[in-house]
This record gives sequence, structure tokens and C-alpha cells, in this order.
Amino acid sequence: MANTITLKVMTSNALRTVFRDLLPAFERAHHIKIDASYDPAKRVQLRLSAGETADVAVSNLPAIERMISENILDATSRREFAHYGIGIAVKAGAAKPDIGTVDAFKRTLLNARSIACTIDGASGIYFAELIKRLDIAEAVNAKASRQPGGLCAEQLLDGRADIAIQQVPELLAAGPGIEVAALLPAELQKMSVLSAGVFKASTQAQAGRTFIDFLATPASLLSFKAAGFDPL
Repeated sequence: MANTITLKVMTSNALRTVFRDLLPAFERAHHIKIDASYDPAKRVQLRLSAGETADVAVSNLPAIERMISENILDATSRREFAHYGIGIAVKAGAAKPDIGTVDAFKRTLLNARSIACTIDGASGIYFAELIKRLDIAEAVNAKASRQPGGLCAEQLLDGRADIAIQQVPELLAAGPGIEVAALLPAELQKMSVLSAGVFKASTQAQAGRTFIDFLATPASLLSFKAAGFDPL
């Protein structure tokens, strides 16, 4: 493609499905190729601390605000797109557990054979704190199947776990063989806000803003909704 530039985008696994759907049309229309890397916010922070940079970051709001406060992102480029929460998923066709109340949620965890979750991802960090607060950490940790990041619901497909706990867009991104049973009860839920910003060090800041503008279009927000986000 003539006169094509490449934007390096740091983002999370929650965006895999959305980017898969949206990037081809964006790249054709704007002659801008997107080189996206998918990591938990904690991993992105480590990469930045090691001196790595990019053109655009798309992540949860606290991560974007931290990068702005550290003078990494241009505050004027910040934009928020959608809310998203944490849920429980099962393999397609499996019985969906009851997690409608706090007590039901605790019973589901205690009765599960194996629970897939992450270590470094925002939902994994929150889940580790949550089970301590509910006083079931010892029992749940004994059956937790943890991975550093990525799409933990993939463990449902090969039988390593019978439930997976992660942010809903990441659960859905694991593939069509996954079904989200429900969101965590409201009393236990931790909602996140998807946000983005352009790196101050980017030599292609205008292209970065063009990409962020594209993500906020009504057509793009429909893709966000289909992927488990609640567009703002």
C-alpha cells in the first residue's frame, strides 16, 4: 500500500475481537497500518518502565491516567469509549452457574472443579483480592488455574477448567465455544472504563488521533458492544 505508515498500539486482550473486526477497514480507508500488541496493563507498565514506547495506548482508565501523570501520553488526546465488567464464563452448552447473589457466587466458586483466571490482568488482580475479602481464598486458590495474562477462558475449551473469571470482552474473545454465564453480582463488581491516548514521543501524533477518532465512531462502537463492552 503506497504511502502507508505504521502505528504501534499498546492495548489489552479485551480489544482482540474489536480490532480484528475494525482494523482492516481502518487500514484501507486511512492508509495507516496498525501494529497492535496485546498485554495486561501491568505488563504494559513494565514495558514502558524498560524504555519501550509506542504511538497509541488503549487500556483501562487508571492505566491511561497514570501514563498521562507520568508525562507519557498527551492529555489532550485522551478519550473514553465504553464501560466493561467482570463475568464468569463456561464452555458453550455447559450448565450456567448461579452467581446472582454474593452467597450464590461463593457457592459456585467453592463447588467448581477448577477456576481459570489470570495473575497480571486487572480482573485477576481484583479476583485475588475479592476471594480474600469473602474469606474463601484458601479453598479457591487450591483449585485456581492461573496464567500470567491472555485469554483464560481458553482453558474451558480443553477441559483444564470448568469456569473462567475475567473481564467480559476477554472472555468473549476466547472464541465461539465460550458462553458468558453472567456478570459478577453488583455488590462485588468492578467496572472499568476503556480509554485511549497518544504517546507524547510519537512522531505520528496526528495519525494516532485519527485512529482514536475512528474508534469513537458510531459504527466502531457497535463492534465494541458486540464484543462485550457497554459504549458510552
